[in-house]
Amino acid sequence: MKSRSAHVTLLMTALLAAPLSLTELQAQTVAPESVFGYKSFAAEQAVEEKFLVVPNASLAGEELKTLTAAPHIAASPEDHQTAEYVAQKFRAAGLETEIVPYRVLLNWPRTVKVEAWDANGKQIMSGPTREHVDGDPFENDPRVVMPFNGSSGSGDVTAEVVYANYGRLEDFKALDAQHIDLHGKIVICRYGSNFRGVKVYLAEQRGAAGVLIYSDPQDDGYYKGDPWPMGPWRPETGVQRGSVQYLFKYSGDPETPGVASTLDLPDSARVSPDGNQPHIISIPISYHDAAPILQALKGGSVPQGWQGALPFRYHLGPGGVKVHLVSDQDYQRRIIWDVIGKVKGSDLPDDWVVVGNHRDAWVYGAVDPNSGTASMLEAVHGVGALLKKGWHPKRTIVFCSWDAEEEGLIGSTEWVEQHMAQLNNAVAYFNVDVAVAGPEFSAAAVPSLKQFVRELTRQVPSPVSGTVYQQWRLEHHVDEEHRASDAPPIDEGEVHMGDLGSGSDFTPFLQHAGVPSTDIGSEGPYGVYHSTFDDYAWFTENADPHFEYLQEMARVLGLEAVRMADTDVLPYDYVTYAYAIGVYVGSVKKKAGENGLSSLDFAPAEAAVARLAAAAQHAHDLQVAANGDLAGLNRTLRSVETALLTDAGLPNRPWYKHAIYAPGEYTGYAAVVIPGVSEAVEAKNAPLAAEQIQVLTGVLNRAAQVLESAR
Repeated sequence: MKSRSAHVTLLMTALLAAPLSLTELQAQTVAPESVFGYKSFAAEQAVEEKFLVVPNASLAGEELKTLTAAPHIAASPEDHQTAEYVAQKFRAAGLETEIVPYRVLLNWPRTVKVEAWDANGKQIMSGPTREHVDGDPFENDPRVVMPFNGSSGSGDVTAEVVYANYGRLEDFKALDAQHIDLHGKIVICRYGSNFRGVKVYLAEQRGAAGVLIYSDPQDDGYYKGDPWPMGPWRPETGVQRGSVQYLFKYSGDPETPGVASTLDLPDSARVSPDGNQPHIISIPISYHDAAPILQALKGGSVPQGWQGALPFRYHLGPGGVKVHLVSDQDYQRRIIWDVIGKVKGSDLPDDWVVVGNHRDAWVYGAVDPNSGTASMLEAVHGVGALLKKGWHPKRTIVFCSWDAEEEGLIGSTEWVEQHMAQLNNAVAYFNVDVAVAGPEFSAAAVPSLKQFVRELTRQVPSPVSGTVYQQWRLEHHVDEEHRASDAPPIDEGEVHMGDLGSGSDFTPFLQHAGVPSTDIGSEGPYGVYHSTFDDYAWFTENADPHFEYLQEMARVLGLEAVRMADTDVLPYDYVTYAYAIGVYVGSVKKKAGENGLSSLDFAPAEAAVARLAAAAQHAHDLQVAANGDLAGLNRTLRSVETALLTDAGLPNRPWYKHAIYAPGEYTGYAAVVIPGVSEAVEAKNAPLAAEQIQVLTGVLNRAAQVLESAR
């Protein structure tokens, strides 16, 4: 980063000139005497030390450069080339590798047009304007796809405009309160605070004819700092592409919820995609194109908090401006390619440790997702080096390069739906997506794996000094995107870890298949998300000039896999999990009282939490002792996350099975905890809330019963 002091830069240059030796690595970290899950950690420690010296910053930089050489939107020829490249790297490391195709419904844009006229009939904008800055070496590639939204509807509409702030539920309710009718109108709203698909979902519910979503400079542009190429923030013409699929309904191929969309799947097995796709037009635009529309807009002045950073007062509309939208989307069933590489376990080959990152990008995707791909490739490099030295994991490690994540977590979801039976034995899914946007490490996980991640990062050297964990504590970064508003407090001085909502490939693993999951990243000022400027030039100038954070993330990700694959006792912390659920129940009970639902009976759920806590302590004692039938104990421990799945799924969205975590219907990314109860309480639906309390009580008692059976 530009703000890093000169002596740190010189130190990093020296460190990166040659890989750390074992002695130098040990000098930067403190070896643990014991690690939860291991009877004796000495042998594993030797393996991990050998692994940690292998991931190479320079190689990671070369891999990133190769992966971002061309735009590679899902299902394109360039996307297939990246699949072949990743497969080649997997095979070189000694992994049993295959490229797995799926046929899925995707849209590519034929025509996208936005025009606007003021009250006098004068045309004030015609776009979208081409993304451009002086000096970016990648923006003119003819393969750069025009800005569009995945899953957008097609159509041709002209209408008055209404400004809806961030397009949150509370924003639309504020418009309702002012009796602003959205029927037949075009809604313009800014990115942020919720998933873009939720903005379209709420607008469509209110009869809107189309939605424009723009990036306000207050949120990721000049208000934050210098825009690219002077700094890391979004330039005037930068556009955030993205999917507006109704991800909170289900992820994956829109035509095959719950079924893998393999090449031989008959058309008769497909359903209408209406279940998770909008019908109306949605188009992403820059603040260059949004500004004349917003400036011409009449109507009342915006409420407090709705004003962005453009240099004029915002108004709600309607009136003062009309907008013409054209969206012609080419929907076809297209082929995508997952790359799967396996290292077979020596003792427990049917028990899988799954590691994943998506590979497709809206354009170049240097940060999102190929910083993650480069990190994963260097983790694979480290595992390959161990294999060449005679090491074999006890459990099978499966490295996965997902495709079509950007369109709705499609590649990962189809693979999960194809392997549901095998995933009953998957002990963990470790995700990385935006691996490096800057130097600030962050993580999210199910509560049972939060301490596992904290403990593991104590062994990975930081590019700055000390360990990743020590720097993490100094930064004490809070992952607001994944953090639940009613997350339990953490120990004073301990690093915070977020909860898993959605927005990346952990979703099908945790919330559909019940596989314990984590998600890691390294964050910083990142204003070019989903634009053409998320390229190799921006990355090397702003995110990670010497690729040392790619190396750091490779070490953390690979160590997650190696340690979990070899552990004697699965290191799940169900004591913390039970405590977290207790906090969640208390929070929603309080909310019920505030919403006039104090008659709801939470006593059975509270009793189930107490039972789960006692059972978790019983299991923890057995985990620490690590005696007797460890295989049987591990099967029991793994069954708990599955026990937290509901048979019927969540109300109105049955694909989501997890009773504790789901993306919110009106957030899309951020986690809603105990979602069945929480969303019924928020809607003041007492009968549904009472029913969902019974469902929650049932799964908690089932999970407790599983832990009580541990021997």
